[in-house]
Amino acid sequence: MNYHNPTLRVLNILEALASNSNGLTLTEIAEAINSPKSTIFPIIQTMVDRKFIFFNKNSYTYTIGINTFCIGASYTNNMNALTFIKSEMEYIVKKTDEICQLGILEGGDVLYIAKVDSNNPIRILSSVGKKIPAYCTALGKSLISNLNLDEIKLLYPNGLKAFTKNTVTDFDILYDELVEIKSTSIATEHGEINPDLNCVSVPLKNGDLIVASISITVPTFRLNEKKLNIIKEALIDAKSKIELFFKENNINDSQLILV
Repeated sequence: MNYHNPTLRVLNILEALASNSNGLTLTEIAEAINSPKSTIFPIIQTMVDRKFIFFNKNSYTYTIGINTFCIGASYTNNMNALTFIKSEMEYIVKKTDEICQLGILEGGDVLYIAKVDSNNPIRILSSVGKKIPAYCTALGKSLISNLNLDEIKLLYPNGLKAFTKNTVTDFDILYDELVEIKSTSIATEHGEINPDLNCVSVPLKNGDLIVASISITVPTFRLNEKKLNIIKEALIDAKSKIELFFKENNINDSQLILV
């Protein structure tokens, strides 16, 4: 793999300092990353000026700076957010006895990044890391519910492919659904990707930005009006708790960390 050398030096400097809590001198950094002092000195000076590393004038050593710490704290916040979301997903599964999944938007697809399986003897097979077009899943429809019609058409320049007879392939019909989802925060899909499966989802917002969505998938033979209402209530309740967590913990990144 061909790396961009100046960027690689910055990363190597940070890794070297992160591994030496007592700090390193310029000479020690140069030796640690196998790079001439004359080459890395201007890089280090810039990093000091931007507070990504700190220079101790008494010991002539460099240590990790406050801005590097802030970036690390941001990562930790995201990991905490994902942990919190998973705990809510577990609660949803206990309440509904159906699989709960978490997804983010990647291009025009929903990317599944986490799931919690149910204990139901007849389970739905699913895998983290799979991608499905967003327009034909409730999880995906939640993710694109803030888009206007032109933005949706840009996501799918080749049109909307039918996976089953229930798949919505008309842009105007899809957009009408998304307007309803934006109003109610509930997305539903009945047999659009698999004729025997139904899905209910809610978007997860960080401020006005949809950062992810969670869903419950149910086989048609297990779905009835009572169960549908239980699922909707559980998802809306989880949505409120998760979005409050984002707000109270200052989760500012636009996308969740993938694990």
